[in-house]
Amino acid sequence: MQKKILNDITQRKSKSSKALAVLIDPDDVVEESALIQCLNRCIENAVDYIFVGGSLVNSNDIHEVVGFIKSYTQIPCVLFPGNAIQIAPEADAILFLSLISGRNPELLIGQHVVAAPVLKRSNLEIIPTGYMLVNSGKATSASYMSNSQPLPNDKPGLAASTALAGEMLGMKLMYLDAGSGADEPIDQKIIRAVRNNVSVPVIVGGGLNSRQKIKRAFEAGADLVVIGNGVQKNLDLLTEACEVVQMFNEALNVN
Repeated sequence: MQKKILNDITQRKSKSSKALAVLIDPDDVVEESALIQCLNRCIENAVDYIFVGGSLVNSNDIHEVVGFIKSYTQIPCVLFPGNAIQIAPEADAILFLSLISGRNPELLIGQHVVAAPVLKRSNLEIIPTGYMLVNSGKATSASYMSNSQPLPNDKPGLAASTALAGEMLGMKLMYLDAGSGADEPIDQKIIRAVRNNVSVPVIVGGGLNSRQKIKRAFEAGADLVVIGNGVQKNLDLLTEACEVVQMFNEALNVN
């Protein structure tokens, strides 16, 4: 299978072009009308990717939500799994996440062994991704469910070394995450340190609930920003985030 989504993200990074993903947690989809409203905004604002997943999602929920998204929009749908059962072959790709910031063997390789035979039978594009949880000021669902300590938000050297090791191990993307509902986004120094030490694209998510925070993440070197909880509370944030992406990319074209 062609690696369309990884190639797309990598090519954007090579051109210094910024991108946006909206994370939809099936566990938070209470009404179909709310999902439709969110998808309509994604279409209107030309969102680059839709990520689907979460810490507590069951397999039935993820199949239903991914199936609906694929029937409703042409925006690439990428799985962001919290465990091995969160696999929906209907999606376009899966971030094969290895929690390189923690020391929990289940999320470094254990869940991957369980998922590998299922993924091999699917047509999903499999994208090896170094997943790094960063302290956001409070315990998040991601840190609780992963049973791991997040990286300190004031230790850029540690984050950089972790990301560099992940790249050396063959990871094709680095995902820095403050976690769902984070009090604070990842510090610019952390993002910048990782960006300056790896050649692969850098994804940043968690706590990005305002235009200014999204802008600061891009300024620090994020190639792709992910917004989730903030969109569910305020759909206008999605439009604002897309305006920030457009601002960066238009400046790039002018220069």
